[in-house]
Amino acid sequence: MTSQDSPKVTPEELLAKAKKPAEDALRLHPFYRGKIQTALRCQIRDFRDFAIWYTPGVAASCRAIVEDPELIYQHTSKWNTVAVVSDGTRVLGLGDIGPKAGLPVMEGKSLLFKYLGGVDSFPVMLDTKDPEKIIDTVLMLQPTFGGINLEDISQPKCFQILDTLREKAEIPVWHDDQQGTACVTLAGLINALQVVGKKIDEVRICFVGAGAANIACSRLIFAYGAQPENCIMVDIDGTLGKHRDDIYQRRVEMTQQWRMCEVTNREGIIGGTAEAMRGADVVIALSAPGPGTIKPEWVSTMAKDAILFACANPIPEIWPWEAQEAGAVIVATGRSDFDNQVNNSLGFPGIFRGTLDVRASTITDEMAIAAATELAGIATKEGLSTNQILPPMDNPEVHPRMAAAVAMKAIEQGIAKLETTYEEEFKFASEIIKTSQEMTQLLMREGFIPAAE
Repeated sequence: MTSQDSPKVTPEELLAKAKKPAEDALRLHPFYRGKIQTALRCQIRDFRDFAIWYTPGVAASCRAIVEDPELIYQHTSKWNTVAVVSDGTRVLGLGDIGPKAGLPVMEGKSLLFKYLGGVDSFPVMLDTKDPEKIIDTVLMLQPTFGGINLEDISQPKCFQILDTLREKAEIPVWHDDQQGTACVTLAGLINALQVVGKKIDEVRICFVGAGAANIACSRLIFAYGAQPENCIMVDIDGTLGKHRDDIYQRRVEMTQQWRMCEVTNREGIIGGTAEAMRGADVVIALSAPGPGTIKPEWVSTMAKDAILFACANPIPEIWPWEAQEAGAVIVATGRSDFDNQVNNSLGFPGIFRGTLDVRASTITDEMAIAAATELAGIATKEGLSTNQILPPMDNPEVHPRMAAAVAMKAIEQGIAKLETTYEEEFKFASEIIKTSQEMTQLLMREGFIPAAE
């Protein structure tokens, strides 16, 4: 679908099309009874090999790790294994549906880890909403996993959980709803500004929504060069600023939002989304699904050559063609059937690939920015336009190049235990991702993953 075709498609047609994946999901999930499974990495030449991989031979590996704990990365799968941890309190657009109902989503995340990043991943659903228990559980899981991907955890506890674990954990911890969204959004913004010929330190950005995703987006975008005092954030109760006594009264719980109140909205604008968007060069919306959350008349009040990211799922805050008709030059959404999809799956597989490969102790904002600039550069090389600001997900260079960029930044920051070069990491990441995808295709061809009827 192109920008020119979009106005011809009605919301009713799009909604009908949007129902098809859900219908297929209800048919195919029970057919396959899950999306992931364990597979052997080593050869079994005959049953005598069990003496190597299990008892008595395995004891030699155990003793070696006792003498040097770092050998766990050579003798086990820890080097390439990530846990997707969630309590199911903020799942996609479904909200608090609990850990059992959230499991299909986390299995899907593990599928993307494996197919796009060559990373072995396993979902870990926690039957607790207590942030302290979640933190303690993750810390206790560390011996098994090389990294932790936090997913679909409600705010404000998601901030506390991530910040605490980044401080205490010896393995990298990442919250994809925050950091992953921010990374890909920054990449899209870098290129969108390039297309319209504006500088990031001069633009006025309006963030619609003050949840975990937009808080993280603002932090990364400010770190990249946007000026906080020129920007504004708005939530369901209005613009953020020092006038927001409701947030001030809860500033211990809502630390991140109060920080935004302090550093943004220099003009002291009071109002709602309409007032916040007026004169903005860029709107980044991660709020309630639409259509109608953002109105065309609000878009028409934005600055010349306006950029609008309407990233609510499954329905963006405003239909792209409505935003374009109202004056937006570049429109991005979270959907694959529109131009300019801003999707986390462009980020986390490659970011974790590079992090694991150099055994980084954490994933810093600088590493996320390195990934974002690499992602933006890939799209730039392919050619930018108003309807192409990010590379497609099937571009084979996306995740290996992001892995290499992340690995180099971790080494530069002194948090990597292994040394490599950009070229070496790009080659290794390309090979392991290719192997993962070819294994899946082989299992499909041979019928071990059967075709659904």
